Amino acid sequence: MASEPSVVAQFPPELLAVVCAHVYASGLPPPTPSLDPLLCADQTGVPTGLPSSFPPAYLQEAAVRRTLANLCQVNKAWYEAAKPWLWRKIEIRLPRSWLAIVDEVAGGDDEDVSDEQAALIVGLTLRNAETAALAAKTLIGESSGNDAALELHDKVLERLTGPDISIPPELLTPPASRDPSPRRLRTKSKSPARWKLMRSISVAVQDVMERAHPGIYVPPPHDPHPGRFVRHLDFNHFRTIGMRRLVEEGVNNRFVTGDRLVAVLKELPNLLVFGATEYMDGALTFPVLKELLLRGSASRGRGRPSRGRDVVIPDPNDPEQEDLARRRECKDLEAVDLTGCVSGVFVSALAQFVDTFLLGSEDSSDTEDERERRRSRPRNLVQEEALTFQGMRRLGLRGVKSLQPHILEPLVLAFPHLTHLDLSCTRITPDGLAALGASPTVRLQSLALERCNWLTGESIRNFLVEAPAAQDITELSLYGDWTYPSPLSEEQVRDILQLAPCFKSGQLVYLDLSSAPLTRDALLNACPAQPRLRSLGLSHIRGLELGAVAEFLRTKASSVEVLTLVTSTDELGYGDRVVSPRQATIALHTQFIRPLCTPPFSFSLSATPKTEDPPTRLRVIELAQPLLTSLGAGAGTWRIVRSKGGRGWYVDAASGWVAQPGDAEGRIGSVLRRDLSQNHPWRVELESLADANGNVSSGVGWHSRKMEILHGDGLLGREAGLYGAVAFAYQG
Repeated sequence: MASEPSVVAQFPPELLAVVCAHVYASGLPPPTPSLDPLLCADQTGVPTGLPSSFPPAYLQEAAVRRTLANLCQVNKAWYEAAKPWLWRKIEIRLPRSWLAIVDEVAGGDDEDVSDEQAALIVGLTLRNAETAALAAKTLIGESSGNDAALELHDKVLERLTGPDISIPPELLTPPASRDPSPRRLRTKSKSPARWKLMRSISVAVQDVMERAHPGIYVPPPHDPHPGRFVRHLDFNHFRTIGMRRLVEEGVNNRFVTGDRLVAVLKELPNLLVFGATEYMDGALTFPVLKELLLRGSASRGRGRPSRGRDVVIPDPNDPEQEDLARRRECKDLEAVDLTGCVSGVFVSALAQFVDTFLLGSEDSSDTEDERERRRSRPRNLVQEEALTFQGMRRLGLRGVKSLQPHILEPLVLAFPHLTHLDLSCTRITPDGLAALGASPTVRLQSLALERCNWLTGESIRNFLVEAPAAQDITELSLYGDWTYPSPLSEEQVRDILQLAPCFKSGQLVYLDLSSAPLTRDALLNACPAQPRLRSLGLSHIRGLELGAVAEFLRTKASSVEVLTLVTSTDELGYGDRVVSPRQATIALHTQFIRPLCTPPFSFSLSATPKTEDPPTRLRVIELAQPLLTSLGAGAGTWRIVRSKGGRGWYVDAASGWVAQPGDAEGRIGSVLRRDLSQNHPWRVELESLADANGNVSSGVGWHSRKMEILHGDGLLGREAGLYGAVAFAYQG
């Protein structure tokens, strides 16, 4: 008995694409995060509100990719719908997977077969384009038989051999029909790029059809390469450690090289996000930086004739002009994360890029008279638009310590529409920060200036108080420690708390003032209420009183869930007086945890007494390692969770955002529960993290020290891999 046809098999392609888009979106972090690691990923259930720790608010990326891969194997229709989403995000993890990506996207890196590959591309593209044109003729009622196909083929070939088409004639003939010649007598020919071949054929077919039938539309030929689907490329998880390679092999036989990276980037016209790490920063050469940054509007702006200048006709045979024309058709990058990139190759390449494209065209070999003559020429004759990157929104330069200010600052100022900027551990100067604040177009939402030892307290104060670019900040990190303390003075801290628009608005959700000279009076009297603040850093402040912090959370920041007190406060043993470890642990519980995290006592004779919520939402406290050791296994429901590195947190395992459809008490939606039972899946996962004693993944932790750049989640975002280690594991 034949089975009935599936209803799904009759869905139109647009509906299949929407289904695959929802599958991909289920693995993206929500706009309102829970601040917790992704646990209980194998639990079923859909959250009814945000934030949500249980059920998880999004799926693991591995599950999403596995689902899309399975959809590709259903039939051709599902394959065409799922393939773009399967290739949308590429995370390079293993060296062999990178080589496979190079081979699949760029066709490998063997130059000896470039001509043959180009000929095959031309033949296949010609057939596809002519088939689409014949189908268009059929729709208007004309014949599309063999005679019509041969006639169309001859006209297209005649059009392609014209003087304005850059396809070599030898590529228009089949490989078997070419005249054989000894390789030693033949010079190496460089075939046009694949994108140019396809565009030329598409233009030729459209032109032929337009002449015969004005107004007819012929769809562009199908591109079988997946590079056009890629929007995200990062090397966050890339490692070569553990491969048992010799030092010589690691130096001379690298997997990620500049040539391979350039070849891949040329095939990614829609790339929006790029992330690099110190494990492959040797591949960030000058051609790679040009391919990354000079895309879209950047290639349309620099060198473009302005008003009053003669029209410049580019040479079509110039390779630079070809690259410029190709990059004009690419999309602008939106996010670049270069965390920890400090290699000499990268620094030299970036310096060359800034000198070439951002600092003008003055040559170091010019004499002073020639430079003065160039400056004195009329502006209306030599006026050239400054190169800016209009599409860039998020930039991460954390730990890029090798860049000198004269290279770093022009680079940052070339992005006029930044919303997320991480300059932690860089050599940004007060002048550079002032120039950034003077930008009329920059509107920062997330800013990190952690351990920038070249900045002064006055420059930070002026930027936050007076700069229009800092008015809309909702995430701010001014972290410092005993090695690189905050340059702010008590008066400057008070001015920032009282006068800075980002503090006065009450919209901050993340704030780190570690090592700043914060006093009780400034915290309780000068600082406005912060009702939306969720993560607060007050580490390395010895003179701060524990009672002042508790009073601030109770009266002005009751929504804080995560607090850092590493080597802070006199009551915990880091002030002037000597406090024993036992006294410190007792003070932590009696003066801080119990008043802030315990519901107030209530007495009722009714059968269903109404319980009030605790004064605050505090449930995670980061403490120094000696104090965590003194706490032992914890007290009550509070347990110690250690990171993969040197950080550790005191966590209430019975607390978490639970978003389920109604419970026994009638609570519906997203609720911060503080009474989770011992067998609740969320509490079980937190207990297992505590029992692991630091043997956890790099993405486990709270209060990130690194800004999440690639997805735009900022300082409340979560990351794994090397980025996760920087965010949650490293102490210093």
